[in-house]
Amino acid sequence: MRTEDCDILIVPGLDGSGPDHWQARWAAKLRTARIVVQDDWSAPDLARWPARLAEAVARTSRPVVLVAHSFGTHVVAAAAADVAERVAGAYLVAPPDLDDESRMPEGLRAMSVPAHPLPFASVLIASRTDPYCSFPRAEAIAAAWGAELTDAGESGHINCESGHGPWPEGLMRFAGFLKRL
Repeated sequence: MRTEDCDILIVPGLDGSGPDHWQARWAAKLRTARIVVQDDWSAPDLARWPARLAEAVARTSRPVVLVAHSFGTHVVAAAAADVAERVAGAYLVAPPDLDDESRMPEGLRAMSVPAHPLPFASVLIASRTDPYCSFPRAEAIAAAWGAELTDAGESGHINCESGHGPWPEGLMRFAGFLKRL
């Protein structure tokens, strides 16, 4: 699959993706990509945010590929059953461990990781130095979701703060993922 063969929906996490974040850059660069916008980026909700994703998927005209970061990965998992017919695959980056409250910002506490296999192809990119999720926990999340795990090495949370503005390596991995769909 090529980018022009699909609708790419970008699913940010808590506080959205600022203009320098790789997700915002990809949305600007990839002609068929757009960001799924939430009403309040500072108030994550595992009921409302997946519903908004399902609405965005319903408005597409081609197969959908989801590109999620951080809490957005859990939004994809929570919406999976509702969007399965239209989604060809999901590229999931740096999921936080929602079950470890010591690692979570206030807005993400008291939520649980959706733990069911995703009904579409998926790859989970995880860092060994993510402050929001240990690598062994990322391995467990990938296994629960049935996602192929990709080790990103010591990459922090794979965001601007960890030096991943445009993140060209991630875009190359994404292109490889698309080719397999």
